[in-house]
Amino acid sequence: MAETTLPGMVPDTPVASRGYWSSVFRRLRGDWVTIFCLVVLLAIILSAIFAPWVAPVDPYKTSVIRRLKDIGTPGFPLGTDELGRDMLSRLIYGGRLSLLMGITPVINALVIGSLLGIVAGFVGGKINMVIMRTVDVFYAFPSVLLAIAISGALGAGLVNSIVSLTIVFVPPITRVAESVTTSVRNLDFVEAARASGAGSWTIIRVHVLGNVLGPVFVFATGLISVSIILASGLSFLGLGVRPPEPEWGLMLNTLRQSIYVNPWVCALPGVMIFITSICFNMMSDGLRAAMDVRA
Repeated sequence: MAETTLPGMVPDTPVASRGYWSSVFRRLRGDWVTIFCLVVLLAIILSAIFAPWVAPVDPYKTSVIRRLKDIGTPGFPLGTDELGRDMLSRLIYGGRLSLLMGITPVINALVIGSLLGIVAGFVGGKINMVIMRTVDVFYAFPSVLLAIAISGALGAGLVNSIVSLTIVFVPPITRVAESVTTSVRNLDFVEAARASGAGSWTIIRVHVLGNVLGPVFVFATGLISVSIILASGLSFLGLGVRPPEPEWGLMLNTLRQSIYVNPWVCALPGVMIFITSICFNMMSDGLRAAMDVRA
């Protein structure tokens, strides 16, 4: 029997329900500040990855007669450093080490801190007390001094800098993961899964992990900007990479003696650090706002 529609009635049409992540991407598409920061970061990351093809000249090639050329010099659009090396090429290559030292510790800390926080928040009891009290010990020291102390004890070098920064970022990520896990473990769907006979590993993998990783990931993206600044600071103090490797913090250290001769060229590594860190920070704020279900 055919369905009839009375005059004045509108036939029902199926409405596609938007999922959580689709609404998050929809909000991000309308956030032009986040999109602009993402485009800038993609340009910096891609230029660092394809540096051998993007950089105009060899970043290690020195020339005494080309020392501290001004910005806009023919053949050297961003000038030269104190040894006559092309600043544009060194900034492009410097992004490799600076981004590596900024992103890798956060990824390591995200894995370790999430694991510790989820275990502490889900199990609770004495395990929670041991993990969180150990984390509180690291909170007694400022992050900058802690990174300098660990790097000084381990020695200068790329790997030691990454290890020291990883240790610095594990405690805050652990605390965030533990806080979110504690609030999730007593929700109705977790209790229902526990009542149905699901094991702890199944509950963590299916029900807890998906609800914890979102907030922890957004928090970790905000730490990348801090990590880049701390990594540059370690290199500036001689605790990071060593000359003649191009790295933004190390370039600031080597150029500081020439700041009164050509201040604009000497400030370029600091400008790159500022642009990269502020873009990561703004992108993290955009992700946090897009993932806020109350907005």
